Amino acid sequence: MDLKTPLYDVHVAEGGKIVPFAGWLLPVQYGSGIIAEHEAVRTAVGMFDVSHMGEFLFTGPTALDSLNHIITNDYSAMPAGKVRYGVLCTEDGGCIDDLIVYKFADDEWFVVVNASNRLKDFAHMSENLLAGTHIEDISDTLAEIALQGPRAKDVLAKICDADQLPARYYTCARHVIVAGIDCLISQTGYTGEFGYELYCTADKGPELWWALREAGREFGLIPCGLGARDTLRLEASMPLYGHEMDETISPLETGLGFGVRLDKDEFIGRDALIAAGEPTRCRVGLEATGRGILREHQDVYCGGELIGRTTSGTFAPHLKKAIAMALVGVEHAAVGTEVEVDVRGRRIPAVVVPMPFYKHA
Repeated sequence: MDLKTPLYDVHVAEGGKIVPFAGWLLPVQYGSGIIAEHEAVRTAVGMFDVSHMGEFLFTGPTALDSLNHIITNDYSAMPAGKVRYGVLCTEDGGCIDDLIVYKFADDEWFVVVNASNRLKDFAHMSENLLAGTHIEDISDTLAEIALQGPRAKDVLAKICDADQLPARYYTCARHVIVAGIDCLISQTGYTGEFGYELYCTADKGPELWWALREAGREFGLIPCGLGARDTLRLEASMPLYGHEMDETISPLETGLGFGVRLDKDEFIGRDALIAAGEPTRCRVGLEATGRGILREHQDVYCGGELIGRTTSGTFAPHLKKAIAMALVGVEHAAVGTEVEVDVRGRRIPAVVVPMPFYKHA
């Protein structure tokens, strides 16, 4: 049976079109439509329910050591209030999931994982904890709302002390009172736009949603669904598990080397990544130069040779062009390389372009 987030009734009241996603019932769009929701985030402000994400709490004197053992990045010199990306790898170096880690204190860490991988990730982490670390799945106790767009701070400033908001990208602040509700707020997001993610207790989720809706009215805030979330992240060239990464793809192949510290003494998958050497394939951005929309899992050709497959693709609403990401052989990855993408038996001309496709000012 599909699960409901603490905001399910809110989405029904807002007229959201509910669909099953990763085991949850979530709005794919609202009455305004995906393009309007996408543009609201790019030009003003939009709001998403992301309460389906998984959240784990790591505590204990060896919590840092456990995280450094389990995750590819290095969290050793991380100050409290900082947020950092990372990847869970198999022993063979494939991607189990990507995630973000919040440091609350030396012995208290908060980890956010993808909804579809929550149970798998928790099992993997639990099996690989070091003695002295405790892990707790607190996902069901929380509601999470993503407030994204250039006017996001203006919205929050109406209902909280703006001086308490996290001042930098990938930082967080605890116990910020928003419309009377105790929140954890991070300056993070999955849209490629400026914005925040707010966490509160599950029972306060609807109240927080409606407070933000009212505060954002003058700034053009609208609710946004899964459809706009996907087009936004693709324009920003952000990877998605099951598309740009999975257990057969290493983080180095899919462009996540910034979150992999091979100079650490050890982490699960490190030896396999080193032994594999330089990747022979990599993630690239494609822009259609012929007529047609590029989608995921479509073969990519260069000079008649099969060189890879698309991982995600769409018509980008803000950029107004057909784009895709693909895994291709490194010898065909240079910007300007002309390729063809097989779309239902018709080969559409495309060219390798720089990523991200879109980057906010």
